[in-house]
Amino acid sequence: MSIIGEAALSAFFEVLFKKLASSDLLKIIQQEQLHAELKKWKTSLLKIRAVLDDAEEKQLTSRLVKIWLDELQDLAYDADDILDEFATEALRRRLNAEPGTSKIRNFVPACCVSFNPSFVMFDANMRSKIEVINTRLQKIVTEKNDLGLIENTGGRIRTTRSWVPTTSLVNEKQNYGRDKDKKAIVDLLLSRELSDAQLSVIPILGYGGIGVTKVILESIIAPETYDVNDLNLLQVKLKEKLSDKKFLFILDDVWNEDYNDWTKLRSPFEFGAPGSKIIVTTRNHGVSLTMGTTPTYELKDLSNDACWRVFTQHALGATDFTMHPELEDIGRGILDKCKGSPLAAKVLGGLLRAKHSCDEWKNVLNSKIWDIPEEKSSILSILKLSYEYLPSHLKRCFAYCSLFPKDYKFKEKELVLLWMAEGLVQETERNKPMEDIGSEYFQDLLMRSFFQQSYSDESLFVMHDLINDIAQWAAGGLCYRLEDTLCGNNQSDIFTKTLLLKGCSRLTKLPMKIGNLVNLQHLDITNADSIKEMPMGIEELKNLQTLSNFIVGKDTGSKIGDLLNLEFLRGRLCISSLENVLDVEEARKANLNGKRGLDALVMKWEHAVDDIQDSGIAIDVLNMLRPNTMVKTLFIEGYVGTQFPTWLRDPSFSNMVELKIDRCGKCMSLPAVGQLPSLKYLVIIRMGRVQIVGPEFYGDGCLKPFQSLETLCFDDMQEWRDWIPCKDEYEEFPRLRELSISRCPKLQGKLPRHLSSLVKFSIHECEQLVVSIPSLPKLHEFEIVGCKEVNKSEVELCLLKSMVLSIPDLKSLTEEFMHGLAKVENLTINDCKELTSLWPNRFTSLVTLHMISCPSLVNINCLTSTLRTLKIVGCSALKSLPMSNCTCIEYATIEVCNSLMFISRGQLPPTLKRLEINDCENLQFVVDEGEASSSSSPSSLLMNEESLSSNSHNYESLLEHLEIRDCPSLKNQLPTALVSLIVWFCPKLESIADKLLNNASLEQLEIWNCENLKSLPEGLHKLCHLNKIDINRCPSVVCFPDGGLLPTSLRELSIRDCEKLEALPNGMHNLTSLQELSICDCQSLKSFPEDGYPSNLTSLRLKGVNIRKQVFEWGFHKLISLRYLCIYGEFLDWKSFPDKEDGETMMMLPTSLIELRIVNFQNIVFLSSKDFQTLSSLQRLSIVNCPKLASLPEKGLPTTLVKLHIRLCPVLNQHCKKGKGQEWFKIAHIPYVEIDGKLVYELEEEEEQ
Repeated sequence: MSIIGEAALSAFFEVLFKKLASSDLLKIIQQEQLHAELKKWKTSLLKIRAVLDDAEEKQLTSRLVKIWLDELQDLAYDADDILDEFATEALRRRLNAEPGTSKIRNFVPACCVSFNPSFVMFDANMRSKIEVINTRLQKIVTEKNDLGLIENTGGRIRTTRSWVPTTSLVNEKQNYGRDKDKKAIVDLLLSRELSDAQLSVIPILGYGGIGVTKVILESIIAPETYDVNDLNLLQVKLKEKLSDKKFLFILDDVWNEDYNDWTKLRSPFEFGAPGSKIIVTTRNHGVSLTMGTTPTYELKDLSNDACWRVFTQHALGATDFTMHPELEDIGRGILDKCKGSPLAAKVLGGLLRAKHSCDEWKNVLNSKIWDIPEEKSSILSILKLSYEYLPSHLKRCFAYCSLFPKDYKFKEKELVLLWMAEGLVQETERNKPMEDIGSEYFQDLLMRSFFQQSYSDESLFVMHDLINDIAQWAAGGLCYRLEDTLCGNNQSDIFTKTLLLKGCSRLTKLPMKIGNLVNLQHLDITNADSIKEMPMGIEELKNLQTLSNFIVGKDTGSKIGDLLNLEFLRGRLCISSLENVLDVEEARKANLNGKRGLDALVMKWEHAVDDIQDSGIAIDVLNMLRPNTMVKTLFIEGYVGTQFPTWLRDPSFSNMVELKIDRCGKCMSLPAVGQLPSLKYLVIIRMGRVQIVGPEFYGDGCLKPFQSLETLCFDDMQEWRDWIPCKDEYEEFPRLRELSISRCPKLQGKLPRHLSSLVKFSIHECEQLVVSIPSLPKLHEFEIVGCKEVNKSEVELCLLKSMVLSIPDLKSLTEEFMHGLAKVENLTINDCKELTSLWPNRFTSLVTLHMISCPSLVNINCLTSTLRTLKIVGCSALKSLPMSNCTCIEYATIEVCNSLMFISRGQLPPTLKRLEINDCENLQFVVDEGEASSSSSPSSLLMNEESLSSNSHNYESLLEHLEIRDCPSLKNQLPTALVSLIVWFCPKLESIADKLLNNASLEQLEIWNCENLKSLPEGLHKLCHLNKIDINRCPSVVCFPDGGLLPTSLRELSIRDCEKLEALPNGMHNLTSLQELSICDCQSLKSFPEDGYPSNLTSLRLKGVNIRKQVFEWGFHKLISLRYLCIYGEFLDWKSFPDKEDGETMMMLPTSLIELRIVNFQNIVFLSSKDFQTLSSLQRLSIVNCPKLASLPEKGLPTTLVKLHIRLCPVLNQHCKKGKGQEWFKIAHIPYVEIDGKLVYELEEEEEQ
């Protein structure tokens, strides 16, 4: 739909009238004829504006009116361009008339000043343009009469800006009517049948604006976002982050229903721990069918009552109509239009929020826009109506937002600057900054729900997809979005007020004639790191208010003194490459002291300079760059002087809150900043020559240094040896909350004693430091990593909650120190190589315990009833885990503990849910029943029925997930109440169990590299929850028990490298839930299921099995759901694929295939044309190691194919060369062709080189 609302018309007319009345315009027009022409403009525009309301409504039903509005729109913008030319000329003349702009002007007689040839030429040029516009205006007015448009005599009520302040913003956290949905989704996530499956994909379906995303995010988490365009990078990152971890992942607003794309995206998720889940929100039912592993949960319309509450809250800011009973019936009628959509109710309520008269509400109820037919839903009509009732100045700003892609997150300031750049923000009060006016515009649109806060970052905002659609509808053809990066060098647009080049990393230069942009107010080159200097003429930008970075050029470009004229700068300014300032006078001319609007200043020297003369210049330069005392944040980086300027210690910098000093490698001492009265954050990094921090740091004679400091950080101070605290009578750091000291290898001595407010204390990699801990009554977090020793006789740590200790020589802690650890909840002890035991009865509140790389640790006797999570890694001397007191423990991980023979004696803690054991080479039992010394005990992993019945009182554990990896001595039995069992690299394991219980809860069974495992337990077919079996590299397994029956709940079956396996399970055709089947490298297989495989299979992989004729008897074409097929041909002597026998095709492929992989067919020469033509859904084809293959199907590959991979097929490779090979014409249409790992276009370039 291309209807253009009022964004370009009535709103634009208001702008035109203001410009026509501008005093600057009246001053610059010197010819009476021009005045007359502009008066004609105004008269014609007034006549047109009078009928705009009628035209805007009639354009919905009359094409002629629509065409008339389009022509009027073009005319309005052309007129605006002319008025902008007048405004720019006025500004240029005003700047040229300023004192000092011309040394000759003072000698010109006054009588001659009014005559200027250039002025005359400008007037003549503009007169001809104005006349053209007048002619076009007259034509528009005439057509207006012919169209029978009716003048507005006050019938339609225009909205004016009378909105409540932003503090009255409606609470977006309230989500009416969705409690049942949220509970249902949470119950689904926690359900038994999903919580322990290897990976569940839960589709949530709902149309746009119904609130799917909001419900999901409020039900579960506050999300983080990760933007990436490289699929391979995404998969690597996902696998790295999710491997062996239980996760919940949300894919929001998915549209792609391509099964092949989904299988690729899904692969890294499959490396997660059992019980992992993916929630997919979508508006497309096809997506839910493609991706879901569970039934789709569909979000229904809101109930009338819930919708009414949303509408009332947004319309009145109240819960009911008590204060406005006369509006309730009308409101009910309006609400009927919402049809259960919360977004529609919210937007309609926002529209009416400033309207409290019955007439205004009736106008909305009776609007003709409800009559517009829409393909999507009536919600678009509601959104269009809310746009129609926007004030004109907001319509233009909202239509401009059509430039934002859907889901684009933006900041308020960013959008306001863009509006200003387009001239959309109009001055209303003479002394009110334009940014403030633009911010009011933004808040108005936010109040009306056109914007909403991002869920991931409250400082960012986003538009709902449907709101974005309305913005594009409102903009029509006026705004064009180029979905790519464009960094131009065009300086011709002299009207530009904002130039945002943020992130243009390849941009090397700014426009050489940037000085012509006399209107420029905002220049942002953040992260445009290839720019090495500012162009000449930067000093002409006298209206510049924000400048992200001023780069001092080495030999050319603007000098730092050019900052002198930029007196209106405010906000944050970075001055970089200060090593190029060789003239101290230029630094003085910059006049930073006079720039009161700057509240953040960064000064950077990019490269170290060794010459002593340059160090002296650097001292003088920094002295001259003293900022105004209004500055709040100051960063000094790379400074090459040997001392800091005196102004840095000046208490008159009473507004300075944050100071960071980094990489000032020649300074021997720190600046005396202890007297800065408001300083809260101080960071000192890479001060390579500082050896002592003492009185000079506090400020000589200062009795109370750092009175406001809350955070102090020292990092990478390689030569720092001593910290001399204040004398006892001084009180330093009274408000310090966080102290961090890192990578100071030579630091010794004492730390400050007066730290009564400290909450977080962190010391890392200070190898010579004996940590003498002062009394810290408010300390919550304590980290000591890589220090020499901890020493304190008296310590007060009554509030300590978290502690990290990593001290290689630590053997014990003093009794006094231990006394303060009673409330510690999270304890990590790492790399304490001499530590032999923990301290009993001290950690009475412990919830999480991590013991890592403590090789001398023999026992852990501090495991209390409060413990929930236990992780022990690399404690090779540890022989036992006394877990009998752990009545709340839920998660335990044991790794590389080579002396452990068992995990627990008698039984596991009853609350334990997940147990992971990895690389414990002497572990024989998980639970020791007193047989640890017996090597002849049954080599059984799961208890059988008989043993369980006699020992059931010992096995009431809730353990559901058990992973055992690389435990070569493991022999004995485990609890049966498991949901997930994963056993890897246990070569002595002979059997899992003789028999499994009928009611066993097992859902996932994964056995890898167990060389002695001879069979699987009986009773697998009775496990009604089992959905995955993965048997890999178990060469002694011969057959499946129970006649090979498997449970009908099975979804995935993978059997690989079982070289003695003789037969597959029977009755596989009855496995109606089976979707993925993989049989690889089982050379001894003698038979296959007589009845074939279930028709619901979606993925089938056959490799290294002697399939021969049986593969044809299955009838692959009967697998009507099969989307992925990978077949290896080691045992097939085919000449073609598929081959023929007696003129008949030996294997018919299912037409549902999306991906086909053909591998290791040593003798095939061609692909069958007839069979490939039937693959009407095929999208991806891979052909690997078919050395004799010479030709593709004679009639070509399916037109649906989008990716073709060819590898190790030397003959075919030559035939598929771009433009040369005889097979090229068959694959030229395929978007992605890869041969031996390289795109076909890359191969062509290599040949050309």
